[in-house]
Amino acid sequence: MTIESRRQVRRYFDTFGDAEWDRLSGDVAGRVSLEVHRRFLARFVRPGDRVLEVGAGPGRFTAELAALGASIVVTDLSPVQLALNEEHLRGGAAEASVERREVVDVCDTSRYADGEFDLVLAYGGPLSYAFEQAGDALRGLLRVTRPGGLVVGSVMSLLGVWRHFLPGVVTMAEDIGEDTNDLILRTGDLRHKGDQDGHVCRMFRHRDLAALAQAAGGEIVAAAASNWAALGDPGALAALEADPDRWARFLEHEIAACQEPGAVDGGTHILFACAAQNPPVY
Repeated sequence: MTIESRRQVRRYFDTFGDAEWDRLSGDVAGRVSLEVHRRFLARFVRPGDRVLEVGAGPGRFTAELAALGASIVVTDLSPVQLALNEEHLRGGAAEASVERREVVDVCDTSRYADGEFDLVLAYGGPLSYAFEQAGDALRGLLRVTRPGGLVVGSVMSLLGVWRHFLPGVVTMAEDIGEDTNDLILRTGDLRHKGDQDGHVCRMFRHRDLAALAQAAGGEIVAAAASNWAALGDPGALAALEADPDRWARFLEHEIAACQEPGAVDGGTHILFACAAQNPPVY
């Protein structure tokens, strides 16, 4: 990641502020995404685990880690997001599980010792903001994870974003040109759109993520989309959410669907668990 790319990402999340907290609660699809993330994370965290949280943002998953019994070193590239993390957790039970908060770039985890953590959590797509350094970044996350431990994270999904936001993609292609749009669809790199102040990231296909993990000395041992059916009609989702029994059933079906191999590329994000080579099977 170039210095300017890093600065652009930091500026974006500094400005985005508390909207990052609301992103997973402001609408029904966001609440489904939160549940998909929560249940995926719960498969891998054990009480007493020491966790490095990278790209922690305002604290949604810091609180989840605390509820699962972990102790957490909370980090983010954005000082504003770190301050919001403390603000949201202050006075609650989760704050007692936070060891400390530090401004950390996912591309530089050199301050941490080999095998220092039982698990690394990288939700919110920090590897999608590492661009050319994503492989080195993942290698660094694997380095600080103990033998047998996991890096659990998410990246933005190229195919799912294209599918879900097709009207916006068509409009963007009209503005930037079809050749540039083709380049974005080939590489997943939104920097090609030339927006110096907006949101840029690298989106992945699952096969790209698997190749990245292998090059970094790891292997994807579990993956899921976020979301699948919940990216459909908002009115239908609202009707389901209004009925507790139907909502519980829907969530079970949705979470199972998100883990189907044919669906993993179909959400706006790909969740993954990555272990060093010769990993345990989950």
